[in-house]
Amino acid sequence: MTSRHAFVSNPINPPILVGVDGSAVSLRAAAWAATEAALHHCPLHILTSFGVAPGDGLQAVVAEGEKQWLRADGERMLAEAASIARHTVSDIEVPITTELTFYLATPTLIDRSARLRMIVVGNNGRGAIRRAILGSVSTALSRHAHCPVAVIHDDRPADPGWAERPVLVGVDGTANSALAVEIAFDEASRRKVGLIALHTWSDISGYDLPVSGWEGIREHEDTVLAEGLAGWSERYPDVAVERIVMCDSPVRSLLDHSRLAQMVVVGSRGRGGFASMVLGSTSTALLHLAECPVIVAREKA
Repeated sequence: MTSRHAFVSNPINPPILVGVDGSAVSLRAAAWAATEAALHHCPLHILTSFGVAPGDGLQAVVAEGEKQWLRADGERMLAEAASIARHTVSDIEVPITTELTFYLATPTLIDRSARLRMIVVGNNGRGAIRRAILGSVSTALSRHAHCPVAVIHDDRPADPGWAERPVLVGVDGTANSALAVEIAFDEASRRKVGLIALHTWSDISGYDLPVSGWEGIREHEDTVLAEGLAGWSERYPDVAVERIVMCDSPVRSLLDHSRLAQMVVVGSRGRGGFASMVLGSTSTALLHLAECPVIVAREKA
């Protein structure tokens, strides 16, 4: 079912929110978010934003006639996204609501995130959501959202076997990456696929080349990976796990392995190479160059 009303969140079963703007990738994000909502048995909230100014946004700077046109265009976008979402999960009852806001996308999404299961957005688009993903707001979401953030891409080639690909997770042994591991195991279990757990510590881009003392280093890094996964295989015995340790930069290794995965899950910060996953250029590379959806693990403050 689909309805229009102000945003409401149930703390017991929080919704997934997807930001749309009418672009092809945002519609793909709506479809992906609908599938995710069905897997988690939770509501889906579809939002579009026309906010471009501080304060009251467009309500303070545009004429009433222009505002009516923008509202009509927004309702059209929401109706299209809701239709695609319903079609994607036509065999499952997922409550779907829609909302048009004239407030800025950045603070709206961050504020809402405290009451969400996940935020889903496309990696490019148009309008306010485009600025959100291609500008400073994408960094703001990955740094400040209070729930996981999923970024969907529009360049994944058609592949009937895509849904059978494993989930890829970056593991660095920190508490922040522990949340990423938890999300990755849960996603793999719900999707009935395997899990690739990748650990890399070097900031030097290159292949897994022999280095001085490599065997000792590998043994230590194998231990870090094992500790990062401890207990999760017992909790999710249905998930087959492939463990990979590499002497390579995180972004290169994750991008390489993402080509064989249906999604990548990473922590929002970490240590060593992973410390820059979301706080610098590595974040931009992963969020916008990976061919599959990328989930940045964020949790409530």
